[in-house]
Amino acid sequence: MQLLCDRLSVLTNSDTQITPDMNMISQLSIDSIKLLNLIMEIEDTFDVSIPINALTDIHTVRELADLVHKIKSDS
Repeated sequence: MQLLCDRLSVLTNSDTQITPDMNMISQLSIDSIKLLNLIMEIEDTFDVSIPINALTDIHTVRELADLVHKIKSDS
């Protein structure tokens, strides 16, 4: 979770403390390009494959972390 929060902080160029319950789109202004770059980094870091359609219900940092954890656990 902390790694994800740290990476989002870099992506958003924000000095604001990123918390797990922050909405990535409305609060962090993550656009589709930044999200895809983040997903590619997550896939490389954790050696997982995240289906694009799984992202449709992901809004918060915590939801993304939970998705990565679930995919990693299932593999």
